[in-house]
Amino acid sequence: MHCFFTRAVYAVTVQPLLGVEGDPMRLLFERDLTPHPQYTAAYEWMRLPEEKGGFGTDAVIHLGMHGTVEWLPGQPLGNDRQSWSDELLGGTPNVYVYAANNPSESILAKRRGYGTLVSYNVPPYGRAGLYLELANLKDLVNEYRSGEDSRSDLRDAIWGSCERAGITADVPYNFSVENSEGELDLSAVKVEDFDAWVANLSNYLVTLEERLFSSGLHTLGGQPTDKELLSYLNAYFDDKLSVDELEEVISLSQETHKSTESSNSFLSWLQSFADNFMGDNSDCGTQTSDDEPLKDEALKIVELLKRNTEEMDGVVTALNGGYVKPCPGGDLLRDGTSVLPTGRNIHALDPYRMPSEGAWTRGQRAAEEILRQHQESNNGAFPETIAVTLWGLDTIKTRGEAIAIVLALVGARPVKEGTGRTVNFELVPLEELGRPRVDVLASLSGIFRDSFANVVDLLDDMFERCSIAEESPDMNFIKKHCLDLEATGTERPAARLFSNPPGDYGSMVNEVVGSGDWDETESLGEIWRGRNTYAYGRSEGGGGVRSGTARPEVLDKLLSTTERVVQEIDSVEYGLTDIQEYYSNTGALKKAAENRKQLDPATGAKKKVAVSIIEAFGGSDDKVPVKDVEDVLRMEYRSKFLNPKWRDAMLEQGSGGAYEVSQRMTAMVGWAATAEVDNFVFDQAAERYALDEEVAKRLQKNNPEAFKNVVRRLLEANGRGMWSTDDETIEKLRQLYSDADDLVEQVASSFG
Repeated sequence: MHCFFTRAVYAVTVQPLLGVEGDPMRLLFERDLTPHPQYTAAYEWMRLPEEKGGFGTDAVIHLGMHGTVEWLPGQPLGNDRQSWSDELLGGTPNVYVYAANNPSESILAKRRGYGTLVSYNVPPYGRAGLYLELANLKDLVNEYRSGEDSRSDLRDAIWGSCERAGITADVPYNFSVENSEGELDLSAVKVEDFDAWVANLSNYLVTLEERLFSSGLHTLGGQPTDKELLSYLNAYFDDKLSVDELEEVISLSQETHKSTESSNSFLSWLQSFADNFMGDNSDCGTQTSDDEPLKDEALKIVELLKRNTEEMDGVVTALNGGYVKPCPGGDLLRDGTSVLPTGRNIHALDPYRMPSEGAWTRGQRAAEEILRQHQESNNGAFPETIAVTLWGLDTIKTRGEAIAIVLALVGARPVKEGTGRTVNFELVPLEELGRPRVDVLASLSGIFRDSFANVVDLLDDMFERCSIAEESPDMNFIKKHCLDLEATGTERPAARLFSNPPGDYGSMVNEVVGSGDWDETESLGEIWRGRNTYAYGRSEGGGGVRSGTARPEVLDKLLSTTERVVQEIDSVEYGLTDIQEYYSNTGALKKAAENRKQLDPATGAKKKVAVSIIEAFGGSDDKVPVKDVEDVLRMEYRSKFLNPKWRDAMLEQGSGGAYEVSQRMTAMVGWAATAEVDNFVFDQAAERYALDEEVAKRLQKNNPEAFKNVVRRLLEANGRGMWSTDDETIEKLRQLYSDADDLVEQVASSFG
């Protein structure tokens, strides 16, 4: 959304759609096409003076992350007159209100959109808790584990509850005792085996119950309530401080605020100083609690969060031509108090110092766990190629963990000069490495490609040296694949860093899924492949970020040998199921690799490519959890989208909340097309959002288009064979869709 200002007059508009019917984002990602006349006319009207028929704006406020103008074709670094963002915005001051936890994309808003950023805070956090069948299952498990006499009677109840909740896939069992009908016979399972499985089930329920999610949406410039402050603190300190202690901190903050307001005189300050210097007699004989430093930190966080009001101050300061103070971008849970207060002009980090020491440690641990899990699933064999996604956002927030994973898989390490800047990635000798070098297909986002050109060059140099190392191809899969490509006359067989064409961004898979204009799931993989054939690095076209060269033969070779894809998730706020970019890149990359696999004689189908997900906000330097994508999808759906607590929080947010629900339903179809989404997820999504009459009415009232999309996606999932349900449910959904369509038309006609 845009707000245009000229003197005391303002206009509020929605940014024009960028595209054509059936392909709404086509113009955004094709360099040879220009924005359509309606799009350019909107910006021309904004800038032209009133006497020439325009609005004559003095400034524009861009609300919402992110828009489209800064992503238009043109120079990735340093706009020129052939860059559409420069042509449309020109010298108009652009105050860009941006999420504090996205320093990656905000760089583009600055670099190509000339934006002065004003950050806003993330929504409060909530704990998923357990609900409906999951709450019942927890009670059954607790009763089983605490009882003795009736434990055998609870086996069937626990198992039945697990099947209804779809949890048997998340908590695997190793007992296979069948009855005469070929069904699992629980009565024949050994007590110790069932007890061990129930213990694992209990641990899973605890993890699910305590999982964090963003609760609702943030109000720009709004000061958090005491309840919201408690949710921030509870998420930050976990179990280090009790709820009572956190409430005490919030109460103390209020008292401190009142005291500050009433103590402005010099005498009041002098009395306070004397009391602190001499000490309070009432405290004599007491000892300082070990929790005091934590409480002090909590008090600091509360005070910083209360300064959310400075978000509006930052907007006003920018409009006045004032100085908006800088601040690093990030989120409170991972980056601490350095990202607060909001209302600041956020920035990223020094790209020449990546990976950091902490990121290098965690990256090595992650790589070790990825390889361990792969060997465990493949009879001890190492993968020949692993695809690793390198995105700007998680790279900035993790200080380069994904880069460290690439290095560790290949068998290399960063070399830093005295100033701490990384100058080289040296190869670890095979004798020290103790295993083969794994080949890596590095899938770069457009922002990573443009923002970390130095890292791209260093990685490219490393792969070149790997390809000619005096090592056996059996112990160096990079060299092995390069020799195969050389034998076919392919140029630059050591190219490993692939992305969109220079100056372009995005895979377009999410746009295709959003429009529904696709047939077979394989086509989504080919769309990704077609958008990512350009190789980058110092060996491409003379160096520099515009030096990409199309090398489809090398990409195809790497895809054909890829056995696993690695994706990092950098924060609690945005998971796999929350935004379209994960399935449209990671999921589509997986599908592109599977398209190039041979048929498995045992199954008659092409071999599946695994996806390893690393939640970079979890674990420690000693142990980094690596999970299969299907496990993470189920965990996320249970803790957020299917959770009545999350749903109700979104319903309270009106049109914006309904939009968030709608977007996640579209993403669910995207994941079902590129990976796997369990049937129970669609079942419960239909129950929670469409078939619940009260919820359906609220969604329709809040946002008729969003509700229509929710029902549409459920019908689409059934039609594409992603979701199996009964005819009665489908008929109800068809009627709901018809009614929703009528309502949307009525709303549209009311606006003329």
